[in-house]
Amino acid sequence: MLANPWIAALSALFLWWFSTGILLWRVRQADNAGREAHLWSVLLGLPLLFAGVLGFLHTRGDASLTGIYGAFLSALAIWGWIELAFLSGVITGPNRSPCPRHATPMQRFLRATGTILWHECLLIATLAIMAMQAQGAANRFAFYTFMVLFFARISAKLNLFFGVPHINTEFLPTTLAHLPSHFRHARMNALFPLSITALTFATACWVERAVTATDPGQSTGFWLLTALTALAALEHWFMVLPLPDQKLWRWMMPAPAPSLATPQPDLRKEPTHGL
Repeated sequence: MLANPWIAALSALFLWWFSTGILLWRVRQADNAGREAHLWSVLLGLPLLFAGVLGFLHTRGDASLTGIYGAFLSALAIWGWIELAFLSGVITGPNRSPCPRHATPMQRFLRATGTILWHECLLIATLAIMAMQAQGAANRFAFYTFMVLFFARISAKLNLFFGVPHINTEFLPTTLAHLPSHFRHARMNALFPLSITALTFATACWVERAVTATDPGQSTGFWLLTALTALAALEHWFMVLPLPDQKLWRWMMPAPAPSLATPQPDLRKEPTHGL
């Protein structure tokens, strides 16, 4: 049953929705409790990271159906802990102040890079280590999963920087209150069509590999990647279409503490000049 393409796709969809919801819920809970709670979230979440690393190392040589699902889950666990550390304000970047409105495009880019620098360095280092460890392995799907998440996230961040019509900042914690000042509202930017094209092409490539694979485990792995990449493309469309994607998780979020209530961030609304 686990080899069924629909089961694989629904599993990826559920894990994407559930893991995102749990992450946002924990960050909101810590936000209500105070800054020390964010640090404790990251420390108490270390078993998730260790489980992901051990799972990745263990499944490299296991190309069975169970090994494929284990590799997929391991990559999500590693990615989830790194994102928790970022949203908690523990691993972000050297710049923790809002971007001045008079900043030039280059200054804004450098300041935006500074807000996420350590986080991006950690992601790049993790991706490189996973690539080396997966070299020649029978099961490389943990690496493929992390790779899809990495490049989709880089693309999303660049689109937010260059400008998109819809920017959801509802779930941003106080630890990242300065982040939206580096975003831009715009009708379109030159990167967005390229991002959608690349994600659509990647999805089609995964489908082709899933259909032509002769091994059930390999086929299931590529169907998982197909669903994950398609979801990444959907998240990009959320930035340009007026769809209330925040409703997917809003119902499970605790209300923010009254003392943490802040006005909506002052996002830039300059005309976009593409790349």
